[in-house]
Amino acid sequence: MFVRLAHLAGVNAALVLAGLALVAIAGEAWLRLTAPPFDERSAPSRFVSGVGVLYEPHAEVRHTNGLDYWMVTRANSLGFLDREPPAAARAAASCHVAVFGDSYVDAREMRIADKLHVRLEALAAASLPELDVTASAWGRQGTGQANQLPYYDEYARPLRPNLLALVFFHNDFSDHSAAQQAIRWGWNPDRAPFALPARAEDGSVRLRPPDPGYAENGMPWLWGLVAPPRPDRIEAAARALTDRSRFARWLDVRRRAWLPDDRPPSLPRRAALVAARPGYERILDGWRPTNHGPDMDALYLVEDPPPLFAEALEFTAWALAEFKRRADRDGAALAVLSAHVTGSPASRWNTILGGMTEEAGIPVINHHDWILSRGGRVGDARWPHDPHWTPQGHQWAAEAILDWLRRHHEVCRD
Repeated sequence: MFVRLAHLAGVNAALVLAGLALVAIAGEAWLRLTAPPFDERSAPSRFVSGVGVLYEPHAEVRHTNGLDYWMVTRANSLGFLDREPPAAARAAASCHVAVFGDSYVDAREMRIADKLHVRLEALAAASLPELDVTASAWGRQGTGQANQLPYYDEYARPLRPNLLALVFFHNDFSDHSAAQQAIRWGWNPDRAPFALPARAEDGSVRLRPPDPGYAENGMPWLWGLVAPPRPDRIEAAARALTDRSRFARWLDVRRRAWLPDDRPPSLPRRAALVAARPGYERILDGWRPTNHGPDMDALYLVEDPPPLFAEALEFTAWALAEFKRRADRDGAALAVLSAHVTGSPASRWNTILGGMTEEAGIPVINHHDWILSRGGRVGDARWPHDPHWTPQGHQWAAEAILDWLRRHHEVCRD
């Protein structure tokens, strides 16, 4: 009897394995026949002295999250994911809007024709042709306003823009701290790939240019401080499988969407390495990072944030004031577009940003409020499995800026 049961169990197990193998074979065949032409990201980049990391001119950039979009776009001659900027004479003769931001403006998941600034041009041509609006975009993922100051100085200023529109998302606070960026991403805080605020010996704040040695010791900039951990055997086997099989990658993408990886990077190790560097000895005062603690951006929501986060807030306010100083010097208007989540009236991020912009005398265009005023749902501004804007999110942002221009059309006068 026992032998017969064991035999039946073996037969059933074999049938189950055979069925799973057939499903895998069918899934692999189906995906190879019907799936999009690529499932690997690529973003050829270069380092520009005084500016930082940009795309290679005219490079093909491929971006996907494996669920919502598969986008191939091409960088322009300056290394931004945009059309070629207008000629200086054409921009100066028009009402030119220069848009600055991080991945929401970089928008690798979008067709260029659907991006905020291009939609702004089209909307203005249809409803306010007398303003003759032209627009350009200056964005790169992972940057904040201080990192974007060289974009204005080197590229946008010669166009003599009438309006500088800064797209602000709540992670921009952290983007102004070299130490936080080092802890978050693992790169050397003294060899950043972007311009960053730094404290001078007299206590003032200055802009430290990007360091061409960001790829220290020949390692990619992301691991300039901490080498990536070696995968264990199971993880190595899983990577080998997903490298070779589209079906395995398809399953892995969906697993990550519904069950995020529970092995975050070693933040305590990175923080300890940063704190061991000269000048960063007290960086952990009042804060001990854990791998399973709250998101770092949430620490701005407490009433009395630790010094590391308080400094980032100070640097953010400095960067906004620097943009305002440049705009006033050059006779341009300046406005901040508070992105859909950040602009929520219930968000402390919104309160913090509002205090900074009020002190600097910068008007705020609230993306969140505009969406609600149009009868929309804030959740429709983002992709189902990605926080970045959908075409509808970009459309709403363009409408909000155009509405501001309609009410402040004097900024378009020479």
